[in-house]
Amino acid sequence: MERICATGIESAYGRKKVLKGVNLSAEAGQCVGIVGANGCGKSTLLNILAGLRRADRGMIAFDGAVADCIAEKRQRRQKDGEQLFIRYTGYVPQENTLIQELRVKDNLLLWYRDEEVLMRELAEGFLGMLGLSEICSKKTGKLSGGMKKKVSIGCALAGNPPVLLLDEPGAALDLPAKAKVREYLLHYKSLGGTVVLATHEETELDICDRLYVLKEGYSQEIDRGLRGEALLAQIL
Repeated sequence: MERICATGIESAYGRKKVLKGVNLSAEAGQCVGIVGANGCGKSTLLNILAGLRRADRGMIAFDGAVADCIAEKRQRRQKDGEQLFIRYTGYVPQENTLIQELRVKDNLLLWYRDEEVLMRELAEGFLGMLGLSEICSKKTGKLSGGMKKKVSIGCALAGNPPVLLLDEPGAALDLPAKAKVREYLLHYKSLGGTVVLATHEETELDICDRLYVLKEGYSQEIDRGLRGEALLAQIL
């Protein structure tokens, strides 16, 4: 069964229709890559998959349970659908949403809430693997871009969501930081996690099991091995 399935997703900003018919699916343990030119709707799609923005039309389901189904704009999302988004997805947007004045530990506590659970994750869970236990006492605003990205991923993992959504995770990161994030994502996949990754960087596509291109409001699954001019031809 597909861990996440989006069908017929449409979304507009005023009169500008950004998504006209997007279909996307992934199974447990898979990473799906999304590529496309700037402004093609990648971030809009991730916001919809995270439940932060409502599509104008379409359906989203997790493990076969429908989280949102919109045939008409006037329909309201049901409360159990909201809970499915909360339960299934962790989202790391491109922009930094951390509170710069707080320590790393305090930013994490805003999401984990239970300090005992947080300390256990820092000691022996994903947060420890990301190296966050070593920087807990540091002020977030003084961290490098790579460390802030790791903290953002750590926040998104609160509640152990089975689907991790990432918008340009490698943006502005140096090579060691990119390698560490890649290592973590491969480990997350190996444990059955599903990753949906929007990116402009070809190296990040190497961990993807499926690849979609967004173009003129529509999605198309393409050969995941395409690179260079062949990939560019699909995007433009």
